Amino acid sequence: MLVRFKNLLDMAARLRGENGCPWDQKQTVESMAKNIVDEAREVEEAIQEGDYEHISEEMGDLLFNLIMIAQIASEDGKFDMATVMGKIAEKIVARHTWVFGTDTAKTPEEAVELWMKNKAKEK
Repeated sequence: MLVRFKNLLDMAARLRGENGCPWDQKQTVESMAKNIVDEAREVEEAIQEGDYEHISEEMGDLLFNLIMIAQIASEDGKFDMATVMGKIAEKIVARHTWVFGTDTAKTPEEAVELWMKNKAKEK
């Protein structure tokens, strides 16, 4: 799985590179925003249809658009995918204190309550 993810990162760099795709080379973080919304909507529609093959395909489209944004941001010296992954890992651990810490949540409602409490601490 890690090799496949690395391959996607490499593809984004190649598409944006010197001999890459003119359309991809032209994109900016801002120009990619509509793609993210469109692809997320397509994931939602596939979920509503209950078509798991289609869900998988649309999730791939959304993921690659996110990878492209990270590639563009990296080229601009803003952040890279490693930063994105590190930040979300930290957030998940910080908000799931009943899994990664000492709190206890035995019901979904208790988990949501702790999640909200932990999220509020971040503000």
